[in-house]
Amino acid sequence: MVRHVILWKLKEEYSAEETAKIKQEIKEGLEGLKGQIPGLSEIKVNTDPLASSNCDLMLDSLFDDEAALNDYSGHPAHVAVANGKVRPFTASRVCMDYTV
Repeated sequence: MVRHVILWKLKEEYSAEETAKIKQEIKEGLEGLKGQIPGLSEIKVNTDPLASSNCDLMLDSLFDDEAALNDYSGHPAHVAVANGKVRPFTASRVCMDYTV
């Protein structure tokens, strides 16, 4: 199994209301991929970091193996969410993939 974790910081130009809406749309889009992508076992987006955090969102996902993770990155459903709901609104991204 391979764990895929991403932390994002949103762009600072958004109001609190816009930020809340963006976070919700990212969460719904990414969590909606469950069942659409072979080898994707778990996917969860956390949108409520504590004040001590220096990021706005976290993706925590689990794949059957590294090949499934690689297939996910190019899967049309994932690409649509990433390009439509995530990348336009994020200022930075940090990723860690590891075997569990």
